[in-house]
Amino acid sequence: MVRYVYDFHEGRRDMADLLGGKGANLAEMTRLGLPVPPGFTVSTDACRAFLATGAEPDGMSAEVSRHLSALEAGAGRRLGQRDDPLLLSVRSGARFSMPGMMETVLDIGLNDGSVLGLAKVSGSERFAWDSYRRLVQMFGSTVMGVDGALFERAMTTLKGLRDAPDDLHLDAHDLAELVEAYKQLIREETGEDFPQSPAEQLRRAILAVFASWNGERARIYRRREHIPDDLGTAVTVQRMVFGNLGADSGSGVAFTRDPATGRGGLYGDYLPNAQGEDVVAGIRNTVPLAELERLDPGSYGQLLAHMQTLERHYRDLCDIEFTIERGTLWMLQTRVGKRTAEAAFAIAAELTDEGIVSADEALSRVDGEGLARLMFPRFDAAATGEPLARGIPASPGAAVGAAVFDSTEAVRRAAAGEKVVLVRQETTPDDLPGMIAAQAVLTSRGGKTSHAAVVARGMGKVCVCGAEELTVDPAARRFTTRAGTVVAEGTVISVDGSAGAVYPGAAQLADSAVMRFLETGERSAGVVAAVARALEHADAVRRLEVRANADTPEDARRARRFGAQGIGLCRTEHMFLGERRKLVEEMILAGDDAERERALAALLPLQRQDFTDILAAMDGLPVTIRLLDPPLHEFLPDHTELAVRVAAAEARGEEPDPHQQALLEAVGRMHEENPMLGLRGVRLGLVIPGLVAMQVRAVAEAVVARTRAGGAPHAEIMVPLVGAVEELRIERAEVERVLAEVSGESGVPVHCPIGTMIELPRAALTAGRIAEEAEFFSFGTNDLTQTTWGFSRDDVEAEFFSAYLDKGVFPVSPFEAIDRDGVGRLVRIAVDEGRATRPDLTIGVCGEHGGDPGSVHFFHATGLDYVSCSPFRVPVARLEAGRAALPGGGDAGR
Repeated sequence: MVRYVYDFHEGRRDMADLLGGKGANLAEMTRLGLPVPPGFTVSTDACRAFLATGAEPDGMSAEVSRHLSALEAGAGRRLGQRDDPLLLSVRSGARFSMPGMMETVLDIGLNDGSVLGLAKVSGSERFAWDSYRRLVQMFGSTVMGVDGALFERAMTTLKGLRDAPDDLHLDAHDLAELVEAYKQLIREETGEDFPQSPAEQLRRAILAVFASWNGERARIYRRREHIPDDLGTAVTVQRMVFGNLGADSGSGVAFTRDPATGRGGLYGDYLPNAQGEDVVAGIRNTVPLAELERLDPGSYGQLLAHMQTLERHYRDLCDIEFTIERGTLWMLQTRVGKRTAEAAFAIAAELTDEGIVSADEALSRVDGEGLARLMFPRFDAAATGEPLARGIPASPGAAVGAAVFDSTEAVRRAAAGEKVVLVRQETTPDDLPGMIAAQAVLTSRGGKTSHAAVVARGMGKVCVCGAEELTVDPAARRFTTRAGTVVAEGTVISVDGSAGAVYPGAAQLADSAVMRFLETGERSAGVVAAVARALEHADAVRRLEVRANADTPEDARRARRFGAQGIGLCRTEHMFLGERRKLVEEMILAGDDAERERALAALLPLQRQDFTDILAAMDGLPVTIRLLDPPLHEFLPDHTELAVRVAAAEARGEEPDPHQQALLEAVGRMHEENPMLGLRGVRLGLVIPGLVAMQVRAVAEAVVARTRAGGAPHAEIMVPLVGAVEELRIERAEVERVLAEVSGESGVPVHCPIGTMIELPRAALTAGRIAEEAEFFSFGTNDLTQTTWGFSRDDVEAEFFSAYLDKGVFPVSPFEAIDRDGVGRLVRIAVDEGRATRPDLTIGVCGEHGGDPGSVHFFHATGLDYVSCSPFRVPVARLEAGRAALPGGGDAGR
């Protein structure tokens, strides 16, 4: 039979796929001898079986009962025992951390009878009734489906009647009254009573946590974080310990290093006389963890020792949850902590210096997405002025946007193209859509371990928490500063997550220190030094070359500064824009060969100078120049605009401009229903006389000019959109003819490798034949994705991609990350068959996927020689190419 339940002492850290991250880490802490309240884990196998059938899997209930009996025997008490009840927590625990996205139910086992026993044995009626109201509230919303806002409303009403600023000022009588109000709410909303049977509470709570895997906020979070939908969650069932038993009790969250900056030391939050959910929810402001040394020096010392044990054991930043129950410390959870990009690089460098991890392992712990975030601008400190308020710098970076006060408004405005900042007293898991839509999150409550801080850090969002100087009024849709300044919804504010400051208006931005380093080589201590080390090690271990897509000398120079090893795509059509467009018009409108040749002759020196400057910028490195690719009508004015001009002239009784009339006829003649599949690429060279010859001559003469100037030009000529080897054979002959012609005229040997862009499925499937004529392949994965899937990117992304992502047709846009099963298979076929024909065939990729971190790992594994991407993504590609070369692929992705 399939086994579904495991005691903590039976598990290990490496069983996270089965026990979830929480269950595996609780088991690991138990093995290390740390003080963990005993319990057991119901596995992800059970969750997947439940989700597949909608029913509790056979045998699970009996296993849970056996493990519960053992737990009761160890405690010397039974679940829900009337005079001294054993109480349990039921928590979710997925393979990958999903903070606050799934459900938790605490205090399982309380009912109308056992609450009295708990009051007696604890010596505190208030504590007992507070625990009972928490259970009824959690169970009612999580298990029975009652709107959580109804419970909050009842609590707010009672606090108003008692003139209580928070729940701590409600006494036992108040809380007992609240329990009855909550039970009545459940009865009215569901038609059933809150269950008094502890066994039923436990069974239903476990199944509710399973079901929460498919809750809306969990699905949104998984989609955002690219977590597979089929993993399921485990459920940990654990003996309750209580932090709300008085001044000698409390709960907290601790980090072994600062998750925002990576600096060593003691970081975290502590809340006296509170349960763990109070800390995370941010409903009361916490005190710094260092304050615990004064409040309870014994527990503080034990916590420090346990933190050191865990960091040494996990060899990484650890995120720890703990509770102190009447002076006794209990460890409730640990995991490798989420961190900002800045902290990730800093911690990786420090752990290497401390000899805890190798340089390879340090490289595996940072990634390209984090590096990209560190390249974003920061606020110019000299130009920001006095802040509106200061709070806790929970997630660094700079963001500007209109203040909004609920998730729905954030999503609405962001969908309309507006940048927003989500402002809340504190966030809850229901705010996730708004957090995703916002540029930054600002809260007036909570600390570095609040829901807002943890989720924002995980998503790389700017976040300032605990800005107590602000009074946030969601109902009035505004906040007020301590100085009395009122900021209404829609007002632009600036949030500095590095300094923990909020400024009025749009603050001035400045390049980040990492960007300055990449542009100038200027090193400084801290994160810049850590980034430099990571990139240097990546360059030392990577096999893939990294080139850049660059069309101008300026882009080429920047790409080289960023570490590019050449240009993998130089798009010549970008050289025909602006004032040069008129020359293209003349070429298109030419009435005979002589007119066309005059237009081409005028374009020649302009292109030659462009190529000369680009080759100079990349001297000694390869520059792959793609011949003209887009359809010619893209260089002509809009058909409707021309038609209106001609019709207006005729309406005024004037003779239409002959040039405009000719353009209108040309546009009409060249109109295509689907230009992406029309007269473009190699087809242009085959049907437009002189076009290929002019471009190749410009390249060849630029090579000659650079050679005579003492340079080392390495130009390569790429023929686009080839679908048949015959097309390439004809075009290659023309290219070779012109190269030989220029060589003869100049006396300078000109050799330019000739290759093609693989961007059609037929090209990939006949790559063996095409390689007979091609010295290199470069995959144009943008068009290869369009032609493989059969849709135009511009037309479909706004139309149905969001629905496809929601329905799981694909986990991420195939234009963002390579579609490994479809487009990726075509790439593998082309690589294998191309190299079978020509073993020395150079193969690269120049589509946007060349800078996507996960796609870089795929191209490494497929055996490509290089990736090419935009200049700003070159550092990201360098880092990921290094990570891809590590054993195990550097944790390439889920």
